[in-house]
Amino acid sequence: MTPRVTGEVIRRGIPKVAGDSEARALRERFATLGDRELQVASLVAEGLSNAEIAERLTIQPDSAKKAVARVMGKLGVSERVKVAVMWYRAGM
Repeated sequence: MTPRVTGEVIRRGIPKVAGDSEARALRERFATLGDRELQVASLVAEGLSNAEIAERLTIQPDSAKKAVARVMGKLGVSERVKVAVMWYRAGM
């Protein structure tokens, strides 16, 4: 699926907020990210592609790709869709 389709599937199919303890744990994981990384995570959650993230943040596409990879690494996930699911489950 494209990032845009993935974002729409998540918005329609994932409960917005997990239980209190799960949501809190997820928010703590996001708290390990810097400000720019949080921006990137939110854009991934919106379903934006790396090129769209680069355009939105006025950075090079390669820099956006590296930023997404860094966010996934810090969150301990191997797929960008998991970042989006975590974002919505955390109520971010």
